[in-house]
Amino acid sequence: MHARAQTGPQGGPAPLAGRHVVVTRPEGQAGTLAAAIEAAGGIPVCFPVLAIRAIEDTRPLAELASRLEEFALAVFISANAVEHGLTAILALRDWPPGVAVAAIGKSTERAAARLGLRGVIAPRVRFDSESLLEMPQLAPAAVCGRRVAILRGDGGRELLGDTLSARGASVQYVTCYRREAPRADPAPLLELWARGALDAITFTSSEGLRNLWDLLGEEGRTRLCETAAFVPHPRIAQQANALGLHDVRLTGPGDDGLLAGLVASFAPAPA
Repeated sequence: MHARAQTGPQGGPAPLAGRHVVVTRPEGQAGTLAAAIEAAGGIPVCFPVLAIRAIEDTRPLAELASRLEEFALAVFISANAVEHGLTAILALRDWPPGVAVAAIGKSTERAAARLGLRGVIAPRVRFDSESLLEMPQLAPAAVCGRRVAILRGDGGRELLGDTLSARGASVQYVTCYRREAPRADPAPLLELWARGALDAITFTSSEGLRNLWDLLGEEGRTRLCETAAFVPHPRIAQQANALGLHDVRLTGPGDDGLLAGLVASFAPAPA
């Protein structure tokens, strides 16, 4: 169990004092949000609902690395794509200066920067395929007749590739990692729900939400539907509503947006 602060930075009550908040990010990726919840006085409950695994066949990545110069643009869908894909490529060769790099999400952009890539094309407001496609570097005039590599996990949305193909680009997907549902025991969540102590749950992917839904039995699903669910993207909110969750709260993007949404919902009212 995490220790928690009892007072905020001004000496008043900590905004999340005593609140149990479930963090569902994959193992190894929950630390930033968990630490922020704890710093706000809350009690983070890390319960991964998605596991990230390395791919067994790395030949497509090696083949891409051997002919990167043929591409005008490489798009990294997530920080996992950078960690698993870009790392593998850079182990084989330097990144060619003529190949532009695009990323979805601040964490993806930061991961690319840590590996030395500069000038990454990335949205500044919303962090999804739609917002990336609105950028001038991906306009029809910019990509028509060009080759684009999309590095991602297994499966996923086809919107980005389909749209770029419709704009005249030649698109190649490269799988960098696998996603799977972890084998987890929901008992810790059920115990918190039974005590009336589970205050909120955060979701950062529709797939993770579905994984938890499949994992929970009837009692757990009923409890989930009654729990405040904080999500950073409308697509996840739509999935939550479709499953029957009654209290879905759309926040700003990323961990910062989730924390701000939690604080806005639970901070004590000023005296």
